[in-house]
Amino acid sequence: MAVTPWQFKFFNVSQVKLPDDESSFLSEAGNITSTTSGSESVFFGSADGVVRILSQSFKVVRSFKAHDVGAITHMKQVQGTSLLVTIAEDLSNEPVLKVWALDKLEKKTGIPRCQSTLTIHNGRKQFPISAFAALEDLSQLAVGFANGSVTVVRGDLIHDRGARQRTVFESEEPITGIEFREGNITTLYIATTGRIVTLVISGRGQGQPARSLDETGCGVGCMAIDKSTRDVVVARSDAIYNYGLHGRGPPYAYEGEKKMITIFRDYVVIVSPPKADTIPRPGPLRAFGVAAEDVYNTSTFTLLNTELRFVAHQEQIPSQVKAILSEWGDLFVLTMDGKIFRYHEKPFAQKLDILYQRNLYVLAINLAQKAGLDSAQQNVILRKFGDYLYQKQDYDTAMQQYLKAIDNTEPSQVIRKFLDTQRIHNLIEYLEELHEHHKATSDHTTLLLNCYAKLKDVDKLEQFIKSPDDLRFDLETAISMCRQGGYFDQAAYLARKHSEHELVIDILIEDSKRYAEALAYIWRLEPETAYFNLMKYATVLLEKCPKETTQIFIDYYTGVFRPKKDAVVVPNAPTSTGIGIGMASNAVQNLAALLPLPYMNMNSVQSPPSAGEQKTTLSQAQIVETDLNEPPPEYKIPKPRSAFSAFVDHPREFIVFLEACIKAESLQEDDKVDLYTTLFEMYLHIASSKKDAEKAEWEAKAKKLVEGKSIPIDTSNVLLLSHLSNFLDGTILVREQQGLHFDIFRSYTSINDTAGAIRALRKYGPEEPALYPAALAYFTSSQGILAEAGDELHAVLKRIDEDGLMAPLQVIQTLSTNGIATMGMIKQYLSTTIDRERQEIAQNRRTIETFRADTEAKRAELQTLATKPVVFQATRCKVCNGPLELPVVHFLCKHSFHQRCLSAEQDVEDEGVECPICTQQNATVRAIRRAQVESAEKHDLFLEALRRGRDKFGTVSEWFGRGVMGVGGSD
Repeated sequence: MAVTPWQFKFFNVSQVKLPDDESSFLSEAGNITSTTSGSESVFFGSADGVVRILSQSFKVVRSFKAHDVGAITHMKQVQGTSLLVTIAEDLSNEPVLKVWALDKLEKKTGIPRCQSTLTIHNGRKQFPISAFAALEDLSQLAVGFANGSVTVVRGDLIHDRGARQRTVFESEEPITGIEFREGNITTLYIATTGRIVTLVISGRGQGQPARSLDETGCGVGCMAIDKSTRDVVVARSDAIYNYGLHGRGPPYAYEGEKKMITIFRDYVVIVSPPKADTIPRPGPLRAFGVAAEDVYNTSTFTLLNTELRFVAHQEQIPSQVKAILSEWGDLFVLTMDGKIFRYHEKPFAQKLDILYQRNLYVLAINLAQKAGLDSAQQNVILRKFGDYLYQKQDYDTAMQQYLKAIDNTEPSQVIRKFLDTQRIHNLIEYLEELHEHHKATSDHTTLLLNCYAKLKDVDKLEQFIKSPDDLRFDLETAISMCRQGGYFDQAAYLARKHSEHELVIDILIEDSKRYAEALAYIWRLEPETAYFNLMKYATVLLEKCPKETTQIFIDYYTGVFRPKKDAVVVPNAPTSTGIGIGMASNAVQNLAALLPLPYMNMNSVQSPPSAGEQKTTLSQAQIVETDLNEPPPEYKIPKPRSAFSAFVDHPREFIVFLEACIKAESLQEDDKVDLYTTLFEMYLHIASSKKDAEKAEWEAKAKKLVEGKSIPIDTSNVLLLSHLSNFLDGTILVREQQGLHFDIFRSYTSINDTAGAIRALRKYGPEEPALYPAALAYFTSSQGILAEAGDELHAVLKRIDEDGLMAPLQVIQTLSTNGIATMGMIKQYLSTTIDRERQEIAQNRRTIETFRADTEAKRAELQTLATKPVVFQATRCKVCNGPLELPVVHFLCKHSFHQRCLSAEQDVEDEGVECPICTQQNATVRAIRRAQVESAEKHDLFLEALRRGRDKFGTVSEWFGRGVMGVGGSD
């Protein structure tokens, strides 16, 4: 893996200005033997055993004598605490380790308290310490020696409760580095000059021999641990290596000798001496006044980001580096000549500016992700990268960057760049992503659909609108644009998917002109929804699909509407039993290919595919209508009148609808009136446009409709409609039902229908005698009518004569009105009338004479009874028929009786006793007389009889005889 050529100046370098009294001990050679940092301080250990604590201004805030013998070669500050570990070495004795509590001062001396002191054993071998590492809690420490041995110290050094030491590793090669890796298992990484091994010192696997990771070692100071990844970093002359629990990871090639490395944030800090082939010859150096030994003392200081593969900072330091420290967020370099340089990382925005200047946007994005910038800040970089690529005319790659930054980018900024026709594919890609992120507006949807339409890319359009996810666009806009672009099937699919049933039907009717499919769709909706859409599009559906539309109207208005259901059947597959299935119409098949129908039952009759069988798609399947024999759903049946307007210009279908509704049960009375009246009107309407037999057929239907006695239709409506349609039979029927026979006759005569007038006269004449005088006047009203009447005139005259409907003088006056009838026509009538009247006169005279004779006889009889004696000659009793024996009772009527046969004695003496034989006749005469006297006083009865009587003179004569005109009556 080759090193990247990217080198930047991501750090600002400044020399730390040291106080005058502090610079002297730093500049003395060999004075500073160890350094460390932590807890907001920097610690320097010196050869005389003194520890100096420096503040952020590098001023010594405290110093104390830590060791009486030896130089302090290693130190560690426990981060976040006031504990400091120091190790002093004197080759004549074993190294001494002390733990100091810097926050606890001895009262007598004023120096920090020493928590514990420990002599580190190395098998009584006097070798210097070459590596040192400690856990943060100081429970374990590891010390590596130049003779190749490693001693591990365990115990409570903070509270001085004792510690145990054990040599855990021995090697013939000197130890060059030691690091701890903490976790469930504490592993110790040991580096020698010849190899790198790991040793488990606590946890599972403890006590096992050291495991070799690499057969190549490293130099002293060239091993460090990356606390963020807990991997050990090793620097060699050819590369930088990482070691984890399972071995070496991929190296990062970086050639050159390394003297020292450390980890600072995301960087590997490398100190390298100058390369031998880059050292100039002494001659030129002398020309510039540079000594040769100064060149050999020069160090290369590098901050390398191995993950992103760039050099964050690199410079030549004109002195050898003694130590590297990090504190207060900065990196500090201590040189052999006592100088301290501060390396402060530039703000992230400045680093980005540096990358922008060099158009390194990919690195900028990676750097932002590594730094944990939020998506909004990362998207700024992506947009800049996209703009850069767009300027280079790399439109596809630029679009990829815009897509990544879509969440925080104003869409119009990108859309304007790609409006050119040649970049329409990139524009489509961006618009689709906008919809995917639910950031699209109705304008974006419109633009996307226009792009699809421009490319005529139906597949992409369908993929867009048939996405199984939630709605990602403005539904109304998408449907509108699909309709405008002529993609009616897609528009209908969208509307159906989101239950916009009205839009589905509108598209099928207005756009696709697929009326049968629209009707099939309506038939599969809930009753209320189906009714709304049916009424909205009834006119056009009746025109295009009259039979089916009429049927759905009938079903709905008769309360039996049942939404149709469909099932998908695999071709050539047996259907399930128990379900009645009929073939669906072509309309249903076409609609099913477009979109799933409402009430589509995908599993009711579908057979599962066999093994290896390819799954059948919906368009390949067969759609059948299923009848599950379910009861119709409950819904409020509208009044039939609400459907009448839909059938304008469709009279035949209207009649079918009305006839079906009339047969429905539970019709309200007002609905029946509407239905019968309208159906009667439609029959007449059809009849008016037909001729001859067909017209008679429709008129017969109309007549039959109103013939019944209990037909719920207003007679005034029948009369009006019959009159407007010139339907005489209807007028006649109504008048006949109401007994208006004279009006029926006049209706015929008003239109000069002589034959009809004759039929009416023959039919109603016996019940309505007044028709004959009217017929007489009509038959003689014109010569033509008289000719049509023929012999009927003589029949009328005969009836008038027989029933005495008109006086002969009235007949003469009627016939002489217009001079149509001649004397020859009425000669027989006049002759018969005169003969009859003569006979009546003679008869009347004979009757008068008889009555006069009877009257005189009665008067004479009364006179005789009143003035002359009466001789009784009866010899037998009229009761017992025996011979009369006294006592005998004789009556003036010449009837004689035994007294015993007649009655008791007291009854005989009563003057009121009458002859038993004549009593009944006398009672009758008295009752008649009494009735005459009573009726004489009831003038209203006389007037009523006069009004009803045909012979007015006869009626007057009769009542005159009753005494109605007398002053008083007598018995």
